[in-house]
Amino acid sequence: MIDQVIRHPTARRIRLVIDPATGTTRLVIPRRAALKPALAWAQGKGEWIAAQRAALPAPRPFAPDVTIPFGDTELTIRWTEGRSRLLRREGDVLHASGPVETLPRRVALWLHRQALDLLTQETAEFAAKAGVTVNRVAIGDAKARWGSCASHGAIRYSWRLILAPGFVRRATVAHEVAHRVHMNHAPAFHALVAALLGEDPAPATAWLRRHGAALHWVGRSS
Repeated sequence: MIDQVIRHPTARRIRLVIDPATGTTRLVIPRRAALKPALAWAQGKGEWIAAQRAALPAPRPFAPDVTIPFGDTELTIRWTEGRSRLLRREGDVLHASGPVETLPRRVALWLHRQALDLLTQETAEFAAKAGVTVNRVAIGDAKARWGSCASHGAIRYSWRLILAPGFVRRATVAHEVAHRVHMNHAPAFHALVAALLGEDPAPATAWLRRHGAALHWVGRSS
C-alpha cells in the first residue's frame, strides 16, 4: 500500500502523499518520528488511498487504436500488418506497422524526435527575440519540472510538452529562455516572459497545474 517512506527534516507531522504523475504513495514522517506507529496510521488510511488512486488520470498506452494528445490536436495510432517499422503521420492519424510488440518504443521515439525538433526551433525563435544564445537544447522526462535552464546556457525540456497545447509549450519555452537573462523569478523575469510570448503566460501555468499530471500517464499501460 505504501510505496515509499520519507523522513523529511522539516516535517512536523505524519502525512500521506499520492504523486499525481506516478501514482506513488509516499508516507512522509518527521525525522525523529517512530516508524512503526506511522506505518500503522497509514494502514488505517486504506480507503482514502484507494479513493485517491481511483481519481488518478487514466493511462493512455502507445497501442493500436489508442488516441493520444499531440499539441492542439489528438493522434490516433493505427497499426496494420507490414514489415515497415517507420511511423507516418497523416492528419490526425499516426500510421504504423512492423512488430506490434515494439510499437510502444517506436511511438515514444517518434514523439521524442518531434518534441526535440519543435522545442529546438521555438527556443531559437525566443532566444533571437531576447538577444541571447542557447548552447544546447535537450529533452528528458522529469516528473517535477517541465523545463530547466543551466547557467552555462543549456536548456532541457520534458519531451511531454509535445503532448500539451501549443500555448502551453510556447509559454514554457519563453520561460526557460528568459532565464538566460534573469536566473531568478523576480518581476523583471516575469515581465520578460510576457514580452517574449506576447501574451500573459498565466493561463499556460494554470493549464499545467490542472492537466500536467495527465501527460505523465501517456504511454503507460498501468
